[in-house]
Amino acid sequence: MRKILAFAGSARKESFNKKLVTIAAEGARQAGAEVTIIDLADYPMPLFDQDLEAEKGMPETAHAFKQLLIEHDGLLIASPEYNSAFSPLLKNAIDWASRATEENEAPLIAYKGKYAAIMATSPGGLGGLRGLVFLRMLLGNIGVTVLPDQQAVPSAFQAFDEAGGLKDEKLQMKITALGGELVHQLEK
Repeated sequence: MRKILAFAGSARKESFNKKLVTIAAEGARQAGAEVTIIDLADYPMPLFDQDLEAEKGMPETAHAFKQLLIEHDGLLIASPEYNSAFSPLLKNAIDWASRATEENEAPLIAYKGKYAAIMATSPGGLGGLRGLVFLRMLLGNIGVTVLPDQQAVPSAFQAFDEAGGLKDEKLQMKITALGGELVHQLEK
Protein backbone atom coordinates (compact mmCIF):
# COMPACT_ATOMS: atom_id res chain seq x y z
CA MET A 1 0.00 0.00 0.00
CA ARG A 2 1.36 3.40 -0.97
CA LYS A 3 1.90 5.93 1.80
CA ILE A 4 1.03 9.59 1.28
CA LEU A 5 1.98 12.50 3.55
CA ALA A 6 -0.49 15.38 3.36
CA PHE A 7 0.04 18.87 4.78
CA ALA A 8 -0.62 22.55 4.22
CA GLY A 9 1.92 25.35 4.24
CA SER A 10 -0.13 27.17 6.86
CA ALA A 11 -0.13 27.12 10.64
CA ARG A 12 -3.43 28.99 10.98
CA LYS A 13 -6.02 26.99 12.93
CA GLU A 14 -8.83 27.56 10.44
CA SER A 15 -6.60 27.44 7.37
CA PHE A 16 -8.41 27.04 4.07
CA ASN A 17 -5.40 25.13 2.74
CA LYS A 18 -5.67 22.61 5.58
CA LYS A 19 -9.26 22.03 4.53
CA LEU A 20 -8.20 21.70 0.89
CA VAL A 21 -5.47 19.12 1.53
CA THR A 22 -7.90 17.09 3.64
CA ILE A 23 -10.19 16.79 0.62
CA ALA A 24 -7.30 15.61 -1.56
CA ALA A 25 -6.24 13.17 1.18
CA GLU A 26 -9.69 11.59 1.05
CA GLY A 27 -9.24 11.08 -2.69
CA ALA A 28 -5.92 9.33 -2.05
CA ARG A 29 -7.55 7.10 0.58
CA GLN A 30 -10.35 6.21 -1.83
CA ALA A 31 -7.66 5.21 -4.36
CA GLY A 32 -6.18 2.79 -1.83
CA ALA A 33 -3.36 4.73 -0.17
CA GLU A 34 -2.52 5.05 3.49
CA VAL A 35 -2.61 8.79 4.19
CA THR A 36 -1.02 10.66 7.07
CA ILE A 37 -2.24 14.24 7.51
CA ILE A 38 0.01 16.46 9.57
CA ASP A 39 -0.13 20.08 10.69
CA LEU A 40 3.14 22.00 10.32
CA ALA A 41 2.12 23.92 13.45
CA ASP A 42 2.93 20.71 15.33
CA TYR A 43 6.50 20.87 14.00
CA PRO A 44 7.75 24.34 14.97
CA MET A 45 11.21 25.02 13.56
CA PRO A 46 13.51 28.01 13.89
CA LEU A 47 14.35 29.82 10.68
CA PHE A 48 16.96 27.77 8.89
CA ASP A 49 20.41 29.06 9.79
CA GLN A 50 23.55 27.13 8.95
CA ASP A 51 25.36 28.52 12.01
CA LEU A 52 22.53 27.30 14.25
CA GLU A 53 22.64 23.93 12.52
CA ALA A 54 26.42 23.68 13.03
CA GLU A 55 26.10 24.65 16.69
CA LYS A 56 23.04 22.64 17.74
CA GLY A 57 22.29 20.25 14.87
CA MET A 58 18.89 19.72 13.32
CA PRO A 59 16.01 20.58 15.67
CA GLU A 60 14.02 17.54 16.82
CA THR A 61 10.88 18.83 15.12
CA ALA A 62 12.70 19.25 11.80
CA HIS A 63 14.16 15.76 12.14
CA ALA A 64 10.69 14.34 12.85
CA PHE A 65 9.27 16.09 9.77
CA LYS A 66 12.16 14.85 7.63
CA GLN A 67 11.60 11.30 8.89
CA LEU A 68 7.93 11.50 7.89
CA LEU A 69 8.95 12.59 4.39
CA ILE A 70 11.37 9.67 4.13
CA GLU A 71 8.73 7.16 5.28
CA HIS A 72 6.14 8.23 2.69
CA ASP A 73 6.06 7.63 -1.07
CA GLY A 74 4.16 10.73 -2.09
CA LEU A 75 3.16 14.18 -0.92
CA LEU A 76 -0.06 16.17 -1.04
CA ILE A 77 0.77 19.82 -0.41
CA ALA A 78 -1.68 22.71 -0.20
CA SER A 79 0.03 26.06 -0.11
CA PRO A 80 -1.30 29.48 0.70
CA GLU A 81 0.01 32.32 -1.45
CA TYR A 82 1.97 35.05 0.30
CA ASN A 83 2.85 37.95 -2.00
CA SER A 84 2.82 35.76 -5.13
CA ALA A 85 4.90 32.93 -3.57
CA PHE A 86 4.39 30.03 -1.20
CA SER A 87 4.52 30.56 2.55
CA PRO A 88 7.73 31.07 4.54
CA LEU A 89 6.56 28.29 6.88
CA LEU A 90 6.51 25.81 4.02
CA LYS A 91 9.87 26.95 2.64
CA ASN A 92 11.51 26.70 6.06
CA ALA A 93 10.19 23.16 6.64
CA ILE A 94 11.39 22.09 3.18
CA ASP A 95 14.81 23.65 3.81
CA TRP A 96 15.35 21.95 7.17
CA ALA A 97 14.30 18.54 5.83
CA SER A 98 16.72 18.92 2.92
CA ARG A 99 19.73 18.85 5.24
CA ALA A 100 21.82 15.73 5.82
CA THR A 101 21.88 14.40 9.36
CA GLU A 102 24.25 11.47 8.84
CA GLU A 103 27.84 11.60 7.55
CA ASN A 104 27.29 9.42 4.47
CA GLU A 105 23.65 10.32 3.87
CA ALA A 106 22.58 10.61 0.24
CA PRO A 107 21.78 14.21 -0.73
CA LEU A 108 18.13 15.24 -0.42
CA ILE A 109 17.10 11.77 0.82
CA ALA A 110 13.74 13.10 2.03
CA TYR A 111 12.80 14.24 -1.49
CA LYS A 112 14.56 12.23 -4.22
CA GLY A 113 12.19 9.89 -6.01
CA LYS A 114 9.06 11.27 -4.35
CA TYR A 115 5.94 12.32 -6.22
CA ALA A 116 3.76 15.26 -5.22
CA ALA A 117 0.42 16.80 -6.06
CA ILE A 118 0.13 20.50 -5.28
CA MET A 119 -2.85 22.73 -4.76
CA ALA A 120 -3.75 26.09 -3.27
CA THR A 121 -6.61 28.23 -2.19
CA SER A 122 -6.70 31.90 -1.31
CA PRO A 123 -9.22 34.72 -1.00
CA GLY A 124 -8.06 36.21 -4.31
CA GLY A 125 -9.32 35.53 -7.79
CA LEU A 126 -6.36 33.33 -8.78
CA GLY A 127 -6.68 31.06 -5.76
CA GLY A 128 -2.96 30.92 -4.98
CA LEU A 129 -1.94 29.93 -8.50
CA ARG A 130 1.11 32.22 -8.58
CA GLY A 131 2.58 30.57 -5.49
CA LEU A 132 2.25 27.12 -7.05
CA VAL A 133 4.62 28.16 -9.85
CA PHE A 134 7.42 28.68 -7.33
CA LEU A 135 6.51 25.61 -5.29
CA ARG A 136 6.60 23.42 -8.41
CA MET A 137 10.00 24.83 -9.33
CA LEU A 138 11.45 24.28 -5.85
CA LEU A 139 10.16 20.72 -5.52
CA GLY A 140 11.44 19.82 -8.98
CA ASN A 141 14.88 21.21 -8.15
CA ILE A 142 15.19 18.95 -5.09
CA GLY A 143 14.18 15.76 -6.87
CA VAL A 144 10.41 15.61 -6.43
CA THR A 145 8.30 14.76 -9.48
CA VAL A 146 5.32 17.12 -9.36
CA LEU A 147 2.19 15.93 -11.16
CA PRO A 148 1.29 18.15 -14.11
CA ASP A 149 -2.26 18.64 -12.82
CA GLN A 150 -2.68 21.09 -9.98
CA GLN A 151 -5.63 23.02 -8.59
CA ALA A 152 -6.10 26.55 -7.36
CA VAL A 153 -9.37 27.45 -5.65
CA PRO A 154 -10.26 31.17 -5.70
CA SER A 155 -12.45 33.10 -3.27
CA ALA A 156 -11.54 30.91 -0.28
CA PHE A 157 -13.78 32.84 2.13
CA GLN A 158 -16.84 31.72 0.15
CA ALA A 159 -15.54 28.40 -1.28
CA PHE A 160 -15.96 26.10 1.73
CA ASP A 161 -19.06 24.84 3.50
CA GLU A 162 -19.37 24.45 7.28
CA ALA A 163 -18.18 20.82 7.12
CA GLY A 164 -14.92 21.82 5.38
CA GLY A 165 -15.90 20.64 1.90
CA LEU A 166 -16.04 22.78 -1.20
CA LYS A 167 -19.42 24.23 -2.09
CA ASP A 168 -18.67 23.81 -5.81
CA GLU A 169 -19.18 20.11 -6.51
CA LYS A 170 -16.94 20.16 -9.61
CA LEU A 171 -14.08 21.70 -7.64
CA GLN A 172 -14.60 19.16 -4.85
CA MET A 173 -14.32 16.37 -7.43
CA LYS A 174 -11.18 17.91 -8.96
CA ILE A 175 -9.41 18.14 -5.60
CA THR A 176 -10.46 14.59 -4.69
CA ALA A 177 -9.24 13.40 -8.09
CA LEU A 178 -5.88 15.08 -7.49
CA GLY A 179 -5.33 12.84 -4.46
CA GLY A 180 -6.37 9.79 -6.45
CA GLU A 181 -4.10 10.71 -9.35
CA LEU A 182 -1.09 10.85 -7.03
CA VAL A 183 -1.79 7.28 -5.92
CA HIS A 184 -2.20 6.11 -9.54
CA GLN A 185 1.15 7.68 -10.49
CA LEU A 186 2.87 5.95 -7.59
CA GLU A 187 1.48 2.60 -8.67
CA LYS A 188 2.85 2.83 -12.24
